[in-house]
Amino acid sequence: MIKIKNIILAFSFMLVFSSVKAQVKLGDTFPNVALQSNQNTVVKLDSFKGKTVLVDFWASWCGPCRLANRKLVKLYETYKNKNFEIVGISIDTDKTKWLNAIAKDKMKHQQLIDAKGFDAKSAVTFGVEELPAAYLFDTTGKLIAINPTEEEIIAQIKK
Repeated sequence: MIKIKNIILAFSFMLVFSSVKAQVKLGDTFPNVALQSNQNTVVKLDSFKGKTVLVDFWASWCGPCRLANRKLVKLYETYKNKNFEIVGISIDTDKTKWLNAIAKDKMKHQQLIDAKGFDAKSAVTFGVEELPAAYLFDTTGKLIAINPTEEEIIAQIKK
C-alpha cells in the first residue's frame, strides 16, 4: 500500500513540475503556437513579432469573456493602426458556437481556436487556469504582462 502511495505521489510531482515548466513567464518570447483561424488559415503567434500583441484566451460560453469582448472590440478599433494586434484564442470545443460568438460580438481582430477546452495545448502552454486570460507581448515578442489592465495595454502601445 505504501508503494502505491509513493508512486501516486511521485507521478503527481512529475505532473506539477512538467506543467509549471511549460507555462510562459514574464520575459519569455512568443511560444511556438500555430492554430486555425476563423478564416480557415493556420496562424503562428510569432508572425506578429514587431507589434504590441495582446493574446486573449476566451470561450463563447464564458460570460465574463463575452463582456470583455466589448472592451476589446473598442480597444482594437482605436489602436489597430498603431502597430497593435489582439489575438483571440478560443478554447471552445464547438466551432459553430465559436464562430457565432465572433459574429455576434463583432470581433474584427485575429481569432484562433484550440478546440480542446482547458486541455488545449495552447492553454496549457500559457498556463491558462481561468477565463478570460490575457497576455501582453511587446514589439520584440517578449511577454511583459499577464492579465494587464487597459491602461497598461495603452501605455505599451504608445511607447
